Amino acid sequence: MDKDRARALLVAERASVEALISGLQVDRGEDRAAEEDSADWSDPAQPLTAEGADDAVSAGLVVRLQAIERAEQRLAAGTYGRSVLSGATIPDERLEADPAAELTVEEAAAQH
Repeated sequence: MDKDRARALLVAERASVEALISGLQVDRGEDRAAEEDSADWSDPAQPLTAEGADDAVSAGLVVRLQAIERAEQRLAAGTYGRSVLSGATIPDERLEADPAAELTVEEAAAQH
């Protein structure tokens, strides 16, 4: 894959993930304020369940951001587009779909 195309894909992916993280933090604050205003204590577990789901989504987004950072490092090092496991070429189609891909499809399937 062309370095400029790879860089553009990674920049777009980073912006998308960072926007989701930022939006989640704003939504979380608004949700908690609304919950305090409504003060419906009939189900005290409900806010905790929602908070737990938010935390899980946030953790997943942080993991995704870390994968993007590793891809950016591989791009700078000249190893982008190669499997971190075997060194095999990752097809451009896979990188278009997932710019932070670290493994070939076959390697990723074997790990699950």
